[in-house]
Amino acid sequence: MSQATTTGPEGQVADAVKGNWVDRLAPAATRPYLRLSRADRPIGTWLLLLPCWWGLLLAALSQGRFTWFDAWIFAGCGIGAWLMRGAGCTWNDITDRHFDGAVARTMSRPIPSGQVSAKQAFAWLCAQALTAFCILLTFPPAAIALGIGSLGLVCIYPFAKRFTYWPQIFLGLAFNWGALLAWTASTGSPGWPAVALYLGGICWTLVYDTIYAHQDKEDDVLIGVKSTALLFGSATRRWLIGFAAATVSLMGLAVLLALVGPAGPLTLAVAFGAPWAMGWHLFWQIRTVDIDDPDLCLRLFRSNRNAGLIPVGLFACALLV
Repeated sequence: MSQATTTGPEGQVADAVKGNWVDRLAPAATRPYLRLSRADRPIGTWLLLLPCWWGLLLAALSQGRFTWFDAWIFAGCGIGAWLMRGAGCTWNDITDRHFDGAVARTMSRPIPSGQVSAKQAFAWLCAQALTAFCILLTFPPAAIALGIGSLGLVCIYPFAKRFTYWPQIFLGLAFNWGALLAWTASTGSPGWPAVALYLGGICWTLVYDTIYAHQDKEDDVLIGVKSTALLFGSATRRWLIGFAAATVSLMGLAVLLALVGPAGPLTLAVAFGAPWAMGWHLFWQIRTVDIDDPDLCLRLFRSNRNAGLIPVGLFACALLV
């Protein structure tokens, strides 16, 4: 197969947002590395970052204040999420380079299309991870330990689809770790509200990544990898309803554990609006999805940025009342 059939103009990746800033503005030499980091597909950074902001804002609500250090945690999580999502995606592309070359949607990625070598990608992975570690070192010791502990999950995830139909659980374990980390960075120690929020985030991941996985189910069968999309099949909608209900319930429990007692009635009411409103968005996705329409699945997957921003906005409003 020729290079022209595996990549778009100037190495553009097939499932990237059209006209993204990497393809338009980044210097040519940096584009393959930014594509490894999925800088041309920002939704993954949002999905990694939003649980961090949930944990931070819920911690601030439980303590009745938002400090300058909390503002740094807010910004540091943003930078760290970009870097660690990039490092994780680079690792995923290194481990999946042979699979990616056999799937129409992914064969245009930098390694299978020949834009960078696996060794160059690994060097880029290390640069991103080390920069993120420098940010982590500004957090309290318990948060640093949690950040280091997450590396095992990041390393395991790309291999999960080779041995289980539930790789989405491994993605959820890794992508929602920030709820625990940011809560701990703000309060100095882990807490049960953060655990409930973390579990709710994992259920959210099972919703959005099952929808996402339906794009690749035919290729996945051919190359022998597994997903919840293949496991659930025509019963997908029923499973998604259950995961969405669990997301709402666990986030509601997190609010209850964090705020009943220290928060006033109005603050509590606004904060409880977060899981309720997010739940409506998730059920809209489930009602709308057609698992045999890849383009629709991708649009609904990307809509989870807005779903995850709903609790951020309502938790922030609760801090003001």
